[in-house]
Parts: sequence; structure tokens; C-alpha cells
Amino acid sequence: MPKLIVMSADALVTEDLELLFKCPNAKRYMGGCSTVRRMRGVYPTITYPCHATMMTGVYPNRHGVIRNDILSPGQKNRPWLWFHDAVRWKHDIFRAAKSNGLTTAAVFWPCTGNHPDIDYLIDEYWTQDKNDTIPEAMARAGAKGPVLEYVRKYEPLLKGHERQHPQVDDFIIKCACDIVMDLKPDLLMLHPANVDAYRHHYGLFNESVDAGVIETDFYIGELFRACQTAGVLEDTNFVLTSDHGQMDITRIVNPNVAFAKERLLRTDGDGAVADWDAICVSGGMSACVYLKDPGDAALWNRVYALLNKMKDDGAYGFSNVFTADEINEREHVAESFSFILETDNYSAFGEDAAGPMAVTQFDAFDYRKGRATHGYLPEKGPQPPFVAVGPGVRPGVALEEGRLVDQAPTFARLLGVPYPETDGRAIDEILIK
Repeated sequence: MPKLIVMSADALVTEDLELLFKCPNAKRYMGGCSTVRRMRGVYPTITYPCHATMMTGVYPNRHGVIRNDILSPGQKNRPWLWFHDAVRWKHDIFRAAKSNGLTTAAVFWPCTGNHPDIDYLIDEYWTQDKNDTIPEAMARAGAKGPVLEYVRKYEPLLKGHERQHPQVDDFIIKCACDIVMDLKPDLLMLHPANVDAYRHHYGLFNESVDAGVIETDFYIGELFRACQTAGVLEDTNFVLTSDHGQMDITRIVNPNVAFAKERLLRTDGDGAVADWDAICVSGGMSACVYLKDPGDAALWNRVYALLNKMKDDGAYGFSNVFTADEINEREHVAESFSFILETDNYSAFGEDAAGPMAVTQFDAFDYRKGRATHGYLPEKGPQPPFVAVGPGVRPGVALEEGRLVDQAPTFARLLGVPYPETDGRAIDEILIK
């Protein structure tokens, strides 16, 4: 029975493969692999929407995830979409595998908390207050049995570094390797994010990012050696992929300041949003604009005219104003927003409503405000790759282009299970028939 491991190395791009394949583990274990150089993402190019697409094979207008966090305009420190019920489209690769008698596992794969079709689950989830513990938090998100013991075993890696890289990635790989060696799941999907973090901190290409690529090679080696120890290496297909790239930014622009000036938004004495008729919610290098009453035609026209005036001015950080209908037709993304703003290619968006319109104070711990970030249209910037090797993969095939929506049906084909309705297709060119 074929097995499959999918490692999504967040923000890894095709340009990183040159260094990766000079590293010892990629050279040893992934020689003769097949590669798709550019996997076109979904809009906005944000981690959770992308991973929801990767596991379902449908676009955001069907699975319903268009950001990392819950929609609560004006609220700071919003909870993320950790749990599986954030994904509206219920048929994903885990369900396809489980319904065909296979065992499933996921470690830090986004939007999988308490997923009913994942047998061995460690969700990307965190302690919620100072009295919470890591095992308690992981248990609430679906970790149980032997998997919860792995959490306890490797918890020291996170002490004082719960949301820091590479410590959290070391935790992910250690847990994933124990799952492989002890439980031998048919499908394992995992999501380290060290490369993404380094790009947010230091920019698109630099020595720190190179160090993250080398760490990724170490993780590859750990997973392959775990397969050897478990005696499943000859039956295991391995996919290395990514969700999005990043682009460098030079400033953060706050459209809500303009909304406040036009009395479309009101702040309290501390500068926090008190009430709004129109508000901007950042997605990094794109932003959604919401109307309190989207059916108010006069308000819609007023805001649309203001946004186009700001766009034409050229000083507000965006080069396109898409209406909800326009962006759904172009990029298959839909939700309750009325407009989406697309970056001018060097600005990201903030949500401040008081203070300066534009700032250059970066915050690497907020993905929207790092020295590099994402969220832009999927054809822009360096692209995520798709690299596959194993008994179900034809050796040495090189394709130029694919799509994130093609991943789930390709995973299903590698596992030998049917996959029903999808917006993508299996990448048959790299598969052994």
C-alpha cells in the first residue's frame, strides 16, 4: 500500500531549490525527483487560505477561508482559524484517505484542529493565556493518545520559544518522526514555517533565509530516516511544497486613516476603532474593505469613488481596487467584503486608524508588517515549487507550471484513492500510471 508524506515548507520558493539540492539530505534522498517549478497560488496568497486549498483542491470562494484569523473588523489580536470547521468545503484529502480505509496524520497543518478524519493530529494551535499549558492546548485542538505523549515529550523544545523559529519547527519534525516510526500512517501532512519567519524578519533573500533552507534539508533527512527506521521508505512517496512566496516591502500604509478623515470610521480617545461605516482589514500586501451595510448603494458608491481617487493619487499603497464581483470572477475568492485593494508591489497594509498614513516601522511578529510579506496576487513574486519523489512518481520530470488546486487530487492519486469534485486536476505528467 503506498504511503505519502507532504511537507509544506511555508514560503519556500523555487529559487531556494538551487541551495537545497546542494545540501546532503536533498541530494541523498530526493535525487531523481520530479519538479513543478511554479505552483500558482490562490488569492490572497496567505498561509491559511493556501493550505485550505492545498488540502481540498478548491478555491477560496468554495472553501471559505480568505485570511489567517477570524473576521472581526477593528479588533486587534484576533484568534486564528485553527479549527477544521473554518473550512466550509468538507471533502478534503484527509476525508478521502480515511473513507477509503487509510490512516491519517497531520502536524501543524493549518485549519485542522479537531478534524474528525485525522487519526493522529497535532494542530497549529497555541496556549491561550498564562495559565494554559501546551499539552492542554494541543488536547483541546485534537491531540490524543500517543500523539499527546509526543507533545509532552518534546514540550521542552517550546519552553520560552512557543511561537519562535526554529524551535517550533524542531518540535514539529520530532513529533512527525515519532508518528512515522511508531504509528506508520498512510498519509502525513506537516507544515514547518521557519523559512517564512526568516523572510518576514530579514527580507526575501539573505543569509538568514539560506540558513532556513539548510534547516529544511535537515528536516527532510529526519523524515526519510524515520521512514527507514519504520521500514516504510520503499513504499513512501514524499512531496516537498509550499504555500506562497514573499516580496520585500518598504512601508506599511493605513487606509483606515483616510476613512477616519472622511468620517467613514470613528475612533475613541485611545485611537482604537469605535464605530465604522467602512473599514480596511489587512491581508499583508492586499486588504479587504468592508461596509457596515453592504446593501447601502450610496455608501458603496461613495467608498468606491474614494478608493479609486486614492489609487489614482498613487500615494496610498495600492495599484488596483477590485470589487467583490471582479475579484471573484478573476481569482475565485468571495466573502462579505465589498472591495479588495492590491499592493503597488512595495507597500503592505496596516489597520491603524489614528496616526500617520504610512510608516516604516516593521514588525516581524505580525506577518503583515515584516520586511517581506505576501497576500498579493498569485502571479507576483517568487513562486512556490512542488517536488516529488517515490514509488508513484516518474523520475526526472520537470514542469514549469501547476496550481495549488492541483495538489489534493495529486495526493489522492499517489494514495490510490478516488477524489471527487475539485477545481484542480492530478498532475499526471509526474505520476507513474
